[in-house]
Amino acid sequence: MSTHLITGAGSGIGAAVARRLLERGDELVLLARDAGRAKELAALHPGARTLVGDLGNPDRLSWAFAQQSLPERIDSLLHVAGVVELGQVGELTPKAWHFQLNTNLVAPAELTRLFLPQLRVAQGHVVFVNSGAGLSANAQWGAYAASKHGLKALADSLRQEEHGNGVRVSSVYPGRTASPMQVKVHQQEGKEYDASRFIDPESVATTIVMAIDLPRDAEVNDLTVRPGR
Repeated sequence: MSTHLITGAGSGIGAAVARRLLERGDELVLLARDAGRAKELAALHPGARTLVGDLGNPDRLSWAFAQQSLPERIDSLLHVAGVVELGQVGELTPKAWHFQLNTNLVAPAELTRLFLPQLRVAQGHVVFVNSGAGLSANAQWGAYAASKHGLKALADSLRQEEHGNGVRVSSVYPGRTASPMQVKVHQQEGKEYDASRFIDPESVATTIVMAIDLPRDAEVNDLTVRPGR
């Protein structure tokens, strides 16, 4: 039985991954931004443990975890949570930049740092759910894409640094996925949302589970998932 720490398990891809892993009997630790959200996650995924820490304030994660009981073993750390705020570079404020960079890049880096000791002992796996925006940037997506380009750099560096410790590192780059984030994006773009046009979160969850289930003689470095229609 493996133990997985997951961010973003409340909806979309993260919720789909959490369901898959719980159904097969794995142990889950789900990160929640506050106590209220922790109760919601516990109700959504019965049997999972919760850990409280705000990804929007990565400077406080270490302090928050010091007040709680942490898992002794972690076999995989799954960074799924993310936020987006579209806008032209000429209009985005520092607040909008910090909002996305903190949650999408700095917090995953800090979480990884804090749990590397457990991951090294378990010869575990770190999965970064990136985005197509982590490979190319379009108009209005500057801050979000910058955070995701940075996430790719984080994963690539971590992979080289931890290879000798037996820690595997994977980046998954989904295209547009039917999720609450996609609903928000369409609202910001002023477009009508049609979930049938996008990737089902379950399909992305399949690729993530495949990556962490690979035998030890193989490692998925970068996996791009695009809509099939």
